[in-house]
Amino acid sequence: MGYLTLVTIGLVAGTASGLLGIGGGVILVPALTLLVGLDVHKAVGISLATIIPTAISGTLKHYSAGNVDLKVVAFIIVGSVAGGYLGATLSQHLPSLVLRRIFGGFMILVALRMLIK
Repeated sequence: MGYLTLVTIGLVAGTASGLLGIGGGVILVPALTLLVGLDVHKAVGISLATIIPTAISGTLKHYSAGNVDLKVVAFIIVGSVAGGYLGATLSQHLPSLVLRRIFGGFMILVALRMLIK
C-alpha cells in the first residue's frame, strides 16, 4: 500500500468533508476497499478513526464563518455517539459481503435522492 495513494485518498476525503460534509463513508470506505484492497470492516474502522481530526479542522473553519449551531450539535452528538457504538457493534456480526451490499445500497439510495431533489 503506497503512502502517496493513502495521502491522496485522505486529501480527497478531507476536501469532500469540508466542502460537502461527507468524506469518511462516501470516499474512504470505497477507496480503501476498491483501490487499496482492504476488507470493508477495516475500511470502516479506518474511516471512523479519521473523522475526529477531519471534523475538527472543517468544524473550526465552518464555525468561524457562522455555520455551526452548537445547540443543534449538542443534541445530535447524543444520538450520534450511541448510534456509532451500536452500528460498530452490529457491523462486527455481519459478513463482509453483507456489509458491502448494505453500504452500496445506501449509497445508491442517497445518490438517487440527491439527484431527484
